[in-house]
Amino acid sequence: MHPADAVLQQSFPSVMVPRMSKVMPMEQPGERLLIAANGVFLEILRPWLRVVRCLGSYQHRTAVPYGTVSEATELRCGRIPADLIGHFARMAREAMPKETMAWIVWNAASAAFRLVPVHLIEHSASHLRYDRPPLDEGDVLVLDCHSHGAFQAGFSRTDDTDDRHDVKFAFVIGNCGSPNPTMVLRLCAKGIIDLVHSVPDAWHFAARAALNETEAA
Repeated sequence: MHPADAVLQQSFPSVMVPRMSKVMPMEQPGERLLIAANGVFLEILRPWLRVVRCLGSYQHRTAVPYGTVSEATELRCGRIPADLIGHFARMAREAMPKETMAWIVWNAASAAFRLVPVHLIEHSASHLRYDRPPLDEGDVLVLDCHSHGAFQAGFSRTDDTDDRHDVKFAFVIGNCGSPNPTMVLRLCAKGIIDLVHSVPDAWHFAARAALNETEAA
C-alpha cells in the first residue's frame, strides 16, 4: 500500500459492524465508515456532536455477515441559548439592508456558548464574503448564522457549497425589518444536509423581542 493511502485510511477508517455485539462509538473526534448489513454509514464525532447517517444501501440483497446500524444525532453541548439568537437578530437589523454573519461557538471545558462576529470582507443586500474568525482554545463552531436583510430566510446554492465540508448547524434569519422575522435551520455534516423542519420556538421569541426592543429604541 502507498504510504499516503495508509495515512488516509488511518484518518478515515472503515469498521465492519459486528453481528453478535454492538459496535463501540468513537472515542476521539474524527470520522469513520461503518460497513453494516443495512448499508454503509458515516459516523462523525465532535466535542459537541455525534452523528451517524446512512450514505447508501445495497443494490442487491446479498447476505452481508455484519450487524445493523441505526442513524443517530447526539447533541452533546446542550441547547443553544436563545438570547444569543436574539443578539444576532439585533445585529441583523442593524446591518440592514445588507447581510451580516456571526458564529455561535461552544467550549467543552467551560460548557459555555458565545457569539463571535466574523470579519466581513464585503457584504451587500444579497452577498457576503468573510474570514473565518480566530477562536479561543477549546472553542468549536456549533451554529453558523447569517442574515438575509429584507429578504425571506432560505439557503442558496452558494450556502450549499460553503456548507459542504463543515460539521455545524447553519441558521439564516430573514425579513429582519419585520416584527416577525423568518428563520431556517439545518444540520451540515460533511456533505450531508438535514433540514430542521421546526426552528425552536424560543429562538423565534428571542428574535422578536430583540427586534421589538431595537424598534422601540
